Amino acid sequence: MSGVGNKSTNGVMRSTVQMLEFHNGLSMAHLLSVIAEIGVADQLTDGPLRVEELAERTGTNVGVLYRVLRAMASRGVFTEVTPRTFGLTPLAATLRSNVAGSLRDLFRLQGRPCMQEVYAAIGHSVRTGEPAFEHVHGTTLFSYLTERPELSELFSSAMGNVARQVQRPVIDAYDLSGVRRLIDIGGAHGHLVAAILSRYPEMRGVVFDLPKVVPGAADVLTEAGVAERAEMVGGDYLRAVPAQGDAYTISHVLHQLSDTEAVTVLTNIRKVMDPLGRVLVIDPVIPEGDLPHPGKFMDITMLMLAPGRDRTELELAGLFEQAGLRYVETVALSAPSSLVVAMAT
Repeated sequence: MSGVGNKSTNGVMRSTVQMLEFHNGLSMAHLLSVIAEIGVADQLTDGPLRVEELAERTGTNVGVLYRVLRAMASRGVFTEVTPRTFGLTPLAATLRSNVAGSLRDLFRLQGRPCMQEVYAAIGHSVRTGEPAFEHVHGTTLFSYLTERPELSELFSSAMGNVARQVQRPVIDAYDLSGVRRLIDIGGAHGHLVAAILSRYPEMRGVVFDLPKVVPGAADVLTEAGVAERAEMVGGDYLRAVPAQGDAYTISHVLHQLSDTEAVTVLTNIRKVMDPLGRVLVIDPVIPEGDLPHPGKFMDITMLMLAPGRDRTELELAGLFEQAGLRYVETVALSAPSSLVVAMAT
């Protein structure tokens, strides 16, 4: 019987340790935001540095910076290559600026007081089903950003960084050969159109977003060498979208919208798309059951920030049906975001 008791005690201890690790996740999130803001990873691009040098370059307290980096290195973010000397790891490298795979602005955004206050108010969303952001700030997320251009730029950069990382495997997994005119709804600064046109030299593309947003696509399209095959069109996708596309991409837009708004956007596309065209939704697709998936926690972020939600395959198919579209297939279901294909009924 003592063996049974020991097994039970060990099981409780393992559960306790794991729950404490979850509790420490709050500290880790805050530390990542601070480290991203002060730019530690950028200082290590040319190689490891002593913590004293890092503290001088970043304007921080030597003793505290060491303790912070020691804790982060224990999770694989940075490495203590020799005592008090730290270098980059693959995880830490994502906190660098202006490099492929950068997530620095995402963590900088997470550390802004306006966002931390929203996370602290998640109980409001749980109790009422309403976005905590509006409860805390008295207005919608995008209205708030409109009045704060610097924060809006950081938000756009953070969302763009994330989107580009999850769009790439989806682009790789789906064949767009034969598409003549692709229209990206909510295309922001044109990174998705630039990536697709670079791969398909016969294709033309349209970046469609709010009039104040789309001018930011000019440099991206030019740098990719596809500007001559791309248009930038301003408008509101809840009112109307450009016509005559034989493929419409909607990347990380529907999950920001309520079901009613999502159906409105899809209906607007259905009205003007080529009869044989395709609608390509890039969003997290939530698997059923207990399977882990990053979209399940991204959905909680959407719960706090906006009326939207991340959806299951069945829920997306239901939206398509209401808009006069039919679900065809889901590609790259195991990726952080999947591509869900629909066509006209």
